[in-house]
Amino acid sequence: MRAVFGLVLILGLGLAGFAVYMVQGYFETQNAQLEQQRRIAAQQVRTVDVYAVNRTINYGEPLTPADVSVIKYAEPFLPEGVFLTEAELFPNGPDVPRVVLRQMDLNEPVLMSKVTGPGEDAGITTRLSIGMRAFTIGVDLASGMSGVRPGNRVDVYWTGSSGTQEGATQEITQLIQSGVRLIAVDQSGDPGTPASASVRSVTVEVTPQQVAILAQAQATGSLKLSLVGNMDETVAQATEVNQRILLGIQERQVVEVEQEAVCTIRTRRGADVVEIPIPCTN
Repeated sequence: MRAVFGLVLILGLGLAGFAVYMVQGYFETQNAQLEQQRRIAAQQVRTVDVYAVNRTINYGEPLTPADVSVIKYAEPFLPEGVFLTEAELFPNGPDVPRVVLRQMDLNEPVLMSKVTGPGEDAGITTRLSIGMRAFTIGVDLASGMSGVRPGNRVDVYWTGSSGTQEGATQEITQLIQSGVRLIAVDQSGDPGTPASASVRSVTVEVTPQQVAILAQAQATGSLKLSLVGNMDETVAQATEVNQRILLGIQERQVVEVEQEAVCTIRTRRGADVVEIPIPCTN
């Protein structure tokens, strides 16, 4: 009997030890899984809710609450000017929409730089930087402008008559403005408009001082535009060309030799009149 009791006791202790081992293994597995989940959560990027368009919207279309929805966006890569709440996007209520200034594709976040203010239109004035002015330059076939869009930059050359020191006039061509930005082509400020081969006018963004320069240049001669490359950050140097420089003609320098003044008096000697040099006096 005692032997059976001892055997049962040993068996019970073994089962209890095995149960403790299994429970310990279970908790170790759970702790390992929890630690792995913590590491995965630490590696995940935090997201925030931003407003994005729920369809492709083109330039000039109104942006209403029906055109936007909330999406998740990675917080570390959040672009500047996003809208986090509907009150920010439509501060004057849903009946006062904004207007799209640049085409936006499906699920693209709405940025402040891509829409007008509430109730504003998509005119040229919305594309002007603070302190800048718009100036329109007429373009003809002689200007050679084609394939330009708003956002491109151009150099402006003036051709007209200029006086010389001798009082004569000569035709010259001179660079008067470098790298000015186009904000409209044929009164359209949409950068997505297909480039046209027949441009009638361009509107540039310039300072008030540059407006005066361009107005005077346009009134006294003709303006020509030269397209600047998108990646070109160089500033064109002052350039002036006249007909002599164009043809490679060297101007002759006239050297005036100052002659010494000679003073004389005339006297008669018999039948002859003789000039006798004397010192000159003022």
